[in-house]
Amino acid sequence: MKTRCTWCPPDDPLYIKYHDEEWGVPVHDDRLLFEMLILEGAQAGLSWRTILGRRDSYRAAFDRFDAKKIARYHAKKAAALMKDPGIIRNRLKIAATIDSAKAFLAVQKEFGSFDKYIWSFVGGKTQRNPRGNREPLPVQTPEAEAMSRDLKKRGFRFVGPTICYAFMQAVGMVNDHAADCFRAKLR
Repeated sequence: MKTRCTWCPPDDPLYIKYHDEEWGVPVHDDRLLFEMLILEGAQAGLSWRTILGRRDSYRAAFDRFDAKKIARYHAKKAAALMKDPGIIRNRLKIAATIDSAKAFLAVQKEFGSFDKYIWSFVGGKTQRNPRGNREPLPVQTPEAEAMSRDLKKRGFRFVGPTICYAFMQAVGMVNDHAADCFRAKLR
């Protein structure tokens, strides 16, 4: 039996798969980084399980998170998304996704890749925050606050410091697996 972080329910196969295969694993693919940033923003006010369960629907609804396509969405497409039962039908979050796609493309143009830009907030390497299995996870850090400020300045939305920190955990910018979790030694 594997020891996992206590936040991962032992009887939820979707959560277990996410914990074991994704959470904390460094991501350097621009499309996947964009997907995770949008999904973390979609989570605002909800549980991650809610979003994780709808991830395939989000991928279908938002053209597999192709930022070039999303940046060209118009009012008719936004209205259609508001009728899609597979996603969270929140007008502000849908508009934020479109605005963030435009900002994402601008960052790619300026830095050569979103990966290069976003990983600069942690000096290009995963930060390790050792903690015991019963210690609470941080909800934000100075790096997440700096990321949030800069993303907002560039036109991203739904990117507060708590969302940014959850994003950093999800894409392996920080490794917050508990010390006794079998995934703690991720590289």
